[in-house]
Order: sequence, then structure tokens, then C-alpha cells
Amino acid sequence: MLISALIALLPQALWAGCEGTDLRAGLSPAQQAALTQAAEQTPFPEGNRWRASRGDRVIDLVGTIHIPDPRLDPVMDRLTPNIERAERLFLEANAEDRKALERNLAADTSLLLLQETSLPELLAEDDWQALAEAARSRGIPPVMAAKMQPWYLSLVLALPGCAMDLMKDGGGLDARIEAVATEAGVPRSSIEAYDTVFRVFNEEPLEEQLDMLRLGVFPEATGADLLVTTVNGYFDEAHSDNWQVSRMMTFAHLDLPEAQTEAMLDEMEDKLLTDRNLAWIEVIEAAPEDRLMVAVGAAHLMGESGLLNQLQRRGYSLERLEF
Repeated sequence: MLISALIALLPQALWAGCEGTDLRAGLSPAQQAALTQAAEQTPFPEGNRWRASRGDRVIDLVGTIHIPDPRLDPVMDRLTPNIERAERLFLEANAEDRKALERNLAADTSLLLLQETSLPELLAEDDWQALAEAARSRGIPPVMAAKMQPWYLSLVLALPGCAMDLMKDGGGLDARIEAVATEAGVPRSSIEAYDTVFRVFNEEPLEEQLDMLRLGVFPEATGADLLVTTVNGYFDEAHSDNWQVSRMMTFAHLDLPEAQTEAMLDEMEDKLLTDRNLAWIEVIEAAPEDRLMVAVGAAHLMGESGLLNQLQRRGYSLERLEF
């Protein structure tokens, strides 16, 4: 589930250095039926590119992926004219705010690092050794991982080691859209404060952060499969399916009572998607311009609280466009 949130979003495919299998091909008939049922119950379960219109206002919405992929090249060809004619571009965080976040993290280490304890002190020895090995496989020295805030380490370890360099590359769709907007002189705004996710998770009790850490660490092979599945699902524009497959794999991975796992996943969804979506829609509505582009992680488009459903409730007409 964390992978879907971070990427948000070919049998035996080799994708950008990660060799894995698209898990959707191996789902049982019952699991396939569950995906179909979930999609039918999810507002706007598919689609990476939409246009919302109400009176003189036109909002182009693009569900982005935060890592590079050559399949984005033709997508950018189609998006560029719309980017250049926008009066404002909203991103999860623009380049200036990303730099401000880096400065803030350097100045206040408590945002990322435990101050008076360490993970080996908080976890059972077997749990810590498993985490240390997962960190090591991703190029993170265990001595460094031992001091990370549990929620932050869970996000880092959600991606398999084969994908770690991709996250540093900066060639995802959101970055490419921002580069075109910058060149065209389109104003670029962050849709939320740059430290929102850090504040939300740092406010969580430590024990809940440790639960989140247990939630997100998959074996390397499983993580690669989930990554390939999520990226392929993104280009299939099947966001509900991506979310549900990730949930299925989490249930299979965690040796916890089903109700406890369900509660942890629901809380994660509330924090990463629902709460932020409801805040974002107010920012979009308050913008004075009539021609907007909103480029955010694809999972933020779908669902009851998703941006598309929220716009429709506010009287916008929605049109799905070619991605």
C-alpha cells in the first residue's frame, strides 16, 4: 500500500532495474472479483487525465507518477500545450518548497531522526535484524536506519532496493510538468505546506509509527513485484486496482489479526489521501485564476474523497482525456 501511495501510482517484466512480475496476472478468480467490485464502488476508479469545467473555469487534472519512465515521453507531448496555456500550476510541492524542506530538515534533525532512543531499543531483536537487512539491501547503513523516525524509515523501505536510485533521479511526471511550466512562465504553487506529511506522521505516537514500519517492509522480491505491478497499473490508468492489490499483499504479508491490519490500512489511507484531498480541494477552489492545471499523485484523483469526486460535487462537469 505504501508503494502505491509513493508511486501512485507485463508478466516477468524488467522495469527500470527492477525485475518482477505483475501480480495482477496471478490473482485468483475471487481476488479478481474483489478488484472488480471495489472498482464499481469507487468513484472515478480509472483515468490519469481529466478536465473539470464550471462556467468560465477550466481545471486540467493529471495524475502523476514520481519516478521516471520512457512511457512518459508521448504523455508529455500531449500535456505540453495545456501546461503552457495554464494560468497557474498546482503541484504537491514546487521546486522552491522542496528546497525549503531540505533546509528545514537540515536545521531540525528531529523531523527525521529519533532523539532519545533508537529502533534496536524499541523493537524485538528479530524485528530489528529484519529491518537492518532491509535497510542494508537499499544502501542504507543499519547504524543510520537505527536512528530514523519509524514512519520515515517505513516510507524509505516501502520501495525495493532496485528502485532506490530512481527516486533520486527526479524525472517523474510531476517534475517534467513543472519544468515545462517554468520555461513557459506559468506560476507554480504547492497545494499544501511542504512539511505537511512530516507533521502528520511525527504527531503519531511512537507505537503507531512502529506499526506503520511493520506494515511497509516487504521482502525484496515482493517489493519488486509490487513496484512493477504499480507502475504497470499506473500506465493502465487503473488506480483502484493498484490500491486494492497493494492492500491484498499487505494482508498476506502481515502476521496480524485481520481487524488490526484493516484498521492500520484505513488509517494510512486517511492520512495519505483522504485528509489531504479534502484540504487540497479548498486550495483549488480558492485560486483566483480561471485556467488551472493540477498535477498530483494519481491516487489522489480516485475515490469518495478524491479530487474528481469533490469537484463533481461542487458543480463541475468532468471529461476524461487521452493520457
